[in-house]
Parts: sequence; C-alpha cells; structure tokens
Amino acid sequence: MHLGKKIFESLRTNPFRLLLTDYALPKGKGFRRGIVLGLSLLLAKELGNHKKGTCIGVVLPPGIAGFVANFAVLFSGHVPVNLNFTQGYNMNREILEDASISFILTASGMLKKLPDFPWPEQKMMVDEFLLKQSRRPAVVLLTLFKALLFPNRTLSDCRICSSGGDEQSVLLYTSGSSGKPKGVPLSHRNILANCNQLYDLELFKNQPKVLVNLPLFHSFGLTVGMFFSTLRGLPLATAPSPLDHKLNLRIIAEQKVQILLGTPTFLRGYLKKSKEGQLNSIRYVVAGAEKSPQSFRQRWENELSCEYLEGYGLTETSPALSFNLPGPGKKSGSVGRLLKGVECRTIDPESGDITPLAEGGILCFRGPNIFAGYWQDAEHSNKVLDENGWFKTGDLGRLDRDGFLWIEGRSSRFSKIGGEMVPHGRVEEEIIELLEICQTED
Repeated sequence: MHLGKKIFESLRTNPFRLLLTDYALPKGKGFRRGIVLGLSLLLAKELGNHKKGTCIGVVLPPGIAGFVANFAVLFSGHVPVNLNFTQGYNMNREILEDASISFILTASGMLKKLPDFPWPEQKMMVDEFLLKQSRRPAVVLLTLFKALLFPNRTLSDCRICSSGGDEQSVLLYTSGSSGKPKGVPLSHRNILANCNQLYDLELFKNQPKVLVNLPLFHSFGLTVGMFFSTLRGLPLATAPSPLDHKLNLRIIAEQKVQILLGTPTFLRGYLKKSKEGQLNSIRYVVAGAEKSPQSFRQRWENELSCEYLEGYGLTETSPALSFNLPGPGKKSGSVGRLLKGVECRTIDPESGDITPLAEGGILCFRGPNIFAGYWQDAEHSNKVLDENGWFKTGDLGRLDRDGFLWIEGRSSRFSKIGGEMVPHGRVEEEIIELLEICQTED
C-alpha cells in the first residue's frame, strides 16, 4: 500500500472532522480534514513538474503548512525530506548534496529565521500558497468535491498508485549523535506497519486530543505526530516548537489536551513553568528518544492524575519498537513490551555470539517497520543489517521474563569491570538519582 493513498483515503473518509488547530496562526485556527485534503491536492499539482521520485526538501515546523507540504509531496509521487534546520550550515549543505535536493518547501518566516541555512535557488513559500488559496475557497472546495466524487481519477492525476510497498516513502537523516548523519530511507511498508503496530496498542482508541509540537525532521514527530495521528483520525493541536512552554501550556489548557508527546528534555519545562490547573487534562505522557530518570517519571504521576508511558525506537525502525501501556502493561524504568511483529535478540558486545535475552547484550531487531539500509551507503548498511534482516542497534539492553525491554546504554559506552560489561548509562543513572536525592535533602 502507498502511504500517500492511505492518507488520501483517511482524509476523504471524514472530510468534515477537524484535523488540527494550528497555534502558529492567530488565536489558533482550525482546519477540517477535507480542507487539508483539498489544499494538499492543489499543492501536489504545483509539484507535478518534478521527475517522479525526486527528493523534495521540507523546512517547516508542525502545523498546517508542514502537514500540507508533506502530504502534497507524497501525493505528487515524490519523497519528502524534512530537514533539521537546527543543525549547522555545513551539515545541511552536505545533506542537500547527498539527497540531490534542489527544491525546498518552506515559509517566508523560516527564511527570515534561518538566514544561514544553505537555501537552494528553487524554493516555494507554502504560507504564501495557503494565503492565496484562502482567497479562492471555491477552488479548494471544487478540488475536494472532485476527490470525494472521483477518487480514482484524482489519484491518477496526482500520480498516487495503489502500490508503494518496499519503495521509498520518506528520507530522514539521523541526528549524528553517533557520527555523521546518515540518510535513512523508510518505505511505505515500514511506516504503515509502524502505524498499524501503534494502532494495535488501543491507547488512542477513544480518539483523545493530542498536542503535536515535535519537529517533523525527527521520526517521532513525523510518524507518530503526523502520519499515525492523521490516519488514526485523532484531533490535533499543533505548536511550532516544544520549547515554547508558555504557548504549549496555553494550548493544553484551552484544547483540553489528553496526550502529550515529548522527550524528557522537552517535558521538563512543562512541570517547571505550569500554573495550577493547566495540566489537569493530561491523561498520558508518551515519552521517547531518551531515557527518563525515575524521579522525573514519578513527579508526573504523583503531581498529576496521569500515567507516564515510556517507549523505545530509532529512526531506522520508523521509529517505534516497544511501548509501555497503562496499568499492568507498564513497568517503571522499562521501555515496555515489543510491538506486534517485532522480534528481538541480543548479542555479546565482544564476541558477537547470541546471548540469552534475560542476560542481555547488544539489541538486534527484526520486523516490518525496520528499514532496508542507509541511503547510498552499503558499507554502513552491511555493518548493522545481516542477510536475515536483523538490525543491530548498538544499544545495550535485555528482555525480562515478562517481555519488558530494558535499555542500559550504548555498546560504544561500556567498561569491563570484574569480568562484567558495565554500561556507562547505568552509572550515569545512579549518579543522577543520587544528585537528585541530595538536592531534595538540601
């Protein structure tokens, strides 16, 4: 199945339901799913002159412009590459060259905000495009009605096919935390499989309102924040940055947000800066990307009537691999049970031999959401993927008898003490906990 076609069908099925309320716009403007579909189809038409399969850069935060840009690129048969605009000039220039990106979708505000970004000559201002469409609503409605009445013709005009499967859907770049950023092509099958795996968790079955503010260049923000949330039909409230805590706290209070997505780094500010009652609507905090200290998890659950649910994943796995669920489906400190269809094995960091899961080692995974190799980089691909599809993550961890996954550091960050492999991450956790105890006692 093609990711673009699934999004098309999802938006078309409930055209009058609210998709998102964008708080980057004055007072927070709402957009219904049908309007987003019409706008995305119109923008896709503008992108039709590019050769099919071309990588098109996107430099936009989450919001109506970011959603429409990504949907339009997919609808037009191209590959969206959401670029990390927080990285330096040289890093982004290398990425543009690596992915052969000569055209970027962005906004006039981003041009002003990022004067040192290596902008190519060819770029399109999505905010100006959206403003133009707002002045001719009849065209947007006509495009929507065509999609509702003649879906097959619309799909054909936009070069969306029913296939997709193992073809490249999106291209993301790793953060570079373990070296130079590497291109990670994710297929239609990868992303849709991960969306289905998250769907099976039933955490979102009552369609709770979700705050989406994680950057689209991060796999967590792209897959969970945008693709999954759209396909699942969740009502969203979007903000341009997770660091604008004042705005995000206002959104939570006004929209009665029930699910907060984030990383511990971003989530700390909410507790620190919130006023009484602003976080009362939060039922679940869904955290990932970095390990949460135990005291931090406890603060959320003790101070608010919510559950702090930690998961685990990587860019190469679309991203989610495991997840904690409310009540008995959670073990504090673990990153939850593996998602449906994901297999795990552990290997010894030195010998490479397979070890008992309970003893742990370097974590390896296999499943439908795991990528097939790095972008034009066979050398690195062969280092992490074997002929049977096992992906070697480089993370140390173990799977306990109840099926819960525990992350204990990176394979590049451990010491052999008394014959045992001791991850530096475990040492750091103990130090953090001790420091926080000392601070509390002071």
